[in-house]
Amino acid sequence: MSDKTVRQLAEVVKIPLERLLEQLKEAGLSASAPDDVINEDEKMQLLAHLRKRHGKSDGSDESTPKRVTLKRRKVSELKQASVPGSTTKTISVEVRKKKTYIKRTEVNESEEQKELELVRQAQEEQQRQLEREEESRRKQEEERLKQEEALKQAEKPQQPEEQVKAAEASQEGKVEEVEPEVQPEIAAAPEIEAEPEAEFEMEYETLKIKEEKKNKHDKPGKTKEAEDIRKKQEEKERRLEESIKRNAEKVRQQAAAKQEMLQKKKIQEEGARAGGKEGKRAKKKGGKQFERAAIQPESRHQFEMPVAPIVKDVTIPESIIVSDLAQKMSVKAAEVIKHLMKLGMMATINQSIDQETAAILVEEMGHKAIMQSEDDLEQEMLAEAKAEDNRVALPRAPIVTIMGHVDHGKTSLLDYIRKTRVAAGEAGGITQHIGAYQVKTDHGSVTFLDTPGHAAFTAMRARGADVTDVVIVVVAADDGVMPQTKEAVEHARAANVPIIVAINKIDKPDANPDKVMQELSAINVMPEEWGGDVQFLKISAKTGEGIDELIEALILQAEILELTAPVEGAASGIVIESRLDKGRGAVATVLVQKGTLEKGQIVLCGHEFGRVRAMFNENGKAIKEAIPSAPVEILGLSGTPNAGDEFLVVQSERIARELAEHREDRSKTSRHAAQQASKLDEVFLKMTSGETASLNLVIKTDVQGSLEALRESLVSLSTDEVEVKVVYGGVGGINEGDANLALASGAILMGFNVRADATARKLIEEKGIDLHYYSVIYDAIDEVKKSISGMLAPEIKEQIVGLAEVRDVFRSPKFGAIAGCMVIDGYVKRNLPIRVLRNNVVIYEGQLESLRRFKEDATEVKMGMECGIGVKNYNDVRVGDQIEVFERIEVKREL
Repeated sequence: MSDKTVRQLAEVVKIPLERLLEQLKEAGLSASAPDDVINEDEKMQLLAHLRKRHGKSDGSDESTPKRVTLKRRKVSELKQASVPGSTTKTISVEVRKKKTYIKRTEVNESEEQKELELVRQAQEEQQRQLEREEESRRKQEEERLKQEEALKQAEKPQQPEEQVKAAEASQEGKVEEVEPEVQPEIAAAPEIEAEPEAEFEMEYETLKIKEEKKNKHDKPGKTKEAEDIRKKQEEKERRLEESIKRNAEKVRQQAAAKQEMLQKKKIQEEGARAGGKEGKRAKKKGGKQFERAAIQPESRHQFEMPVAPIVKDVTIPESIIVSDLAQKMSVKAAEVIKHLMKLGMMATINQSIDQETAAILVEEMGHKAIMQSEDDLEQEMLAEAKAEDNRVALPRAPIVTIMGHVDHGKTSLLDYIRKTRVAAGEAGGITQHIGAYQVKTDHGSVTFLDTPGHAAFTAMRARGADVTDVVIVVVAADDGVMPQTKEAVEHARAANVPIIVAINKIDKPDANPDKVMQELSAINVMPEEWGGDVQFLKISAKTGEGIDELIEALILQAEILELTAPVEGAASGIVIESRLDKGRGAVATVLVQKGTLEKGQIVLCGHEFGRVRAMFNENGKAIKEAIPSAPVEILGLSGTPNAGDEFLVVQSERIARELAEHREDRSKTSRHAAQQASKLDEVFLKMTSGETASLNLVIKTDVQGSLEALRESLVSLSTDEVEVKVVYGGVGGINEGDANLALASGAILMGFNVRADATARKLIEEKGIDLHYYSVIYDAIDEVKKSISGMLAPEIKEQIVGLAEVRDVFRSPKFGAIAGCMVIDGYVKRNLPIRVLRNNVVIYEGQLESLRRFKEDATEVKMGMECGIGVKNYNDVRVGDQIEVFERIEVKREL
């Protein structure tokens, strides 16, 4: 390197000129101006000065590096196809390698240095902890000494100020003596950090601690306080030495374990490289394949295949779908289907199998089958929700159900009691769903349930009888006992409920109460006047005659029954009716039987659940709580529950959700099994009797009970030739989804007390979907009957129109044998089918080929006239035979 000026050197090393001049001056060089020349020796002298200032010695070893670290980074790509035939996914893989080369003299010392480094770090951490503890102790000691000094001064006020000052000065000296003991350790910390490669740090620390001990022992203990401080310092040093030894031993063990693990890993990798054929191919081919082979050991998972088959405990419900069973056994569904085929059963992945078959299959596949009853599982889940019922029972209002035949005055009677006009607003003047009302009388509250009287609402009447305490059977005095009257009596007897008979419409001129009593006695309903146990009351819902006596009879019957129910605690009861309101969502009418239902509680109703957002009584007034025997409407459920479902207040939403999901799964499984069975029956039916016509229906109603009654009534209209199928039934208005379903299945869309929205109406008009609205159940049933009648094949009837007797037979070259006949009954008409009778036995059935009278063709020949008849394809006509002429008539069939 040639000589350069100071300015040129500053430009080469890229530092400011003023800084370089200061460094030259510190190094003791003669160059002091920018244009002074610096030779090689001066440059080396400047470099040595800078190294010395940065903490490095002048030795030549410092210029040569002790270790060199090489870093390398490679980026490669892996292409992976998740599904065969699909597009490949490219994964970028980045490999970073770091290698350190150490001088030979340091290779043997590297492990010891690492160990010493770990020991040093542990020692520093321990030292810092002890220093913090010592500092807190020192501050406490200073405060204690100050307090003692203050007490001494208070005891000796005559002590001169000079002595006090001397004592304070001596105290400060003591503190100063204690403080420097920590200083060498703190000052040593930067040196340790600056020289991480020191070889004898442990020995240095030990010698330093011993030196400090010696210095401390040399100092005479002036006072008792100084002696205590010295003892504490010795204890601290002893604990420090013990902790250093423990940490060193722990670090040595960890280092040995790590070294052993690295050695094993290295041996495994070498064995894999030596024995793997893929590795050799990758070395020959090179490129990306070599990189993949290098990456492969890192991405290998640690899973080991089990040496023995795993036996699982499989819980099996009453019926289970094949896919769910496969999931419980952790096998593929194809394996389950294969074993089912071996057992002689053909099943698909979505098919339901019974419990016995599933148990045999599970044991066949090597697992343990545990039978599970759906009711037991639900009771187990409900045990957490239900507490022991030790509540105090208090008197409650009676629940009275009014039953009877259609149009016998049930709702009119209730209207008179409630002072309302419900019957006037009902479609067709008949009740079509259960109504629940609570009436306050002079003798207390009474809850009334009004049930429909139509034959289609049998399930509603049965539900009302199960809930009630007393049944009032209303019979019209001018009509007598009718089928639904008998059914109401049977429902009340099945529920073991007392009966009160109200003979209505006694104000009519043709009323005959004695006839009603006779007809009821024929079905074992004996009045008290005749020695029986049933109260008979003559009333008129129109004039109010006998209504007060009926209420008194109800209250008397309720007092005899001594009706009680717990008022405190969680509420439970039954769902009377449910509907879907456009503005409020799912609305359920419930009857509380136990406890108190409050707003905000979590309710479970069948397979629906939710929090009670609002409660209303029968008049639409918002209430906050409902006591036993009170009918209320609740909002906030997840859907419309089925009428007749039990409702229960649970403590947590988790329990309600789990129970609702369990019930929904169970109903889905049972529906699936029923569908499978019906499909199988349909297959055999079609195989035996040929194809049958089907009438598909999509039904939407205002309440759940009407849907249930309408569905059962329409499905019962099915015949052997026409099957009525309810594709879908729901509660609420007709929406676009219902219209699309009716379009796809070719179904008739029926709305019972509901209407279609704007979107659905537009779709119905565009696609021409058959839509019918009904408000009375009679009309709906009659309309479907007509549709079924139109789909039935007409009945063919034969009608004999004439009879001719053969008097002679003529031979014609054109027509063959011609029978000369006399029409003795009816008429003979051309092109009608005929039968040839001989001795009143049919010997031939065919067609009239020709009909002539004299020489002219005739269309019709009446009784008492002669004619010539030619029978088509038959020439064995004899004298005395009779030719019977008939016609086939299609008669339209009706249900």
